[in-house]
Amino acid sequence: MKNLFNLRPGALLAIGIGVGLLLSGASERLFEPAVLQAHAQQTPQPNGPEIPHSQTQTNSLDGLLPDQAHAMADAGYHFANLWFAADKQNWPLANYYLGETRSHLKWAVRIHPVRKTSGGLEVDLKGILDAVDNTFLAQIDESIKHKDAASFKTAYRQTLEGCYACHKACEKPFLRPQIPSAASVSILNFDPAATWPE
Repeated sequence: MKNLFNLRPGALLAIGIGVGLLLSGASERLFEPAVLQAHAQQTPQPNGPEIPHSQTQTNSLDGLLPDQAHAMADAGYHFANLWFAADKQNWPLANYYLGETRSHLKWAVRIHPVRKTSGGLEVDLKGILDAVDNTFLAQIDESIKHKDAASFKTAYRQTLEGCYACHKACEKPFLRPQIPSAASVSILNFDPAATWPE
């Protein structure tokens, strides 16, 4: 029993030191922006062109976000599964995969809204995505709502053509999307009548 009481002050001391270290680290992080701002106010700023906030925000995010290829791989994963969900006429699952496709395409465009070609031309990826989303993907959405497999397949193929036109505009014609031959996921059952457990 005496040993238990002797251990308590040591344990409390160790906990106190650990909490103190955590708090000191947290206080540095909490006050760092204020210290940097105060330092910036003391340092004379050079005269030069003002950088728009969105550009500084994008530059500060470089290296912190995955690259655009990662987001596009995710979009491709969802878009491939969308084909098989609609093919099995699992319309709720198709609707889910369409939503994920749209979300990941928007994520990809937020990472790089504009791409420069080797000739110095700017490709407005956001504008292209808005056009694809408001036409081809909207047609896919309508076909899912109406449970129309034939119009889904037409809209899906048109979307692939739109995607490829964007790839070519970005000087990546080797990225040729196609109707998928196998689902990107094997753990999900695409059959809308499937029961659990099998």
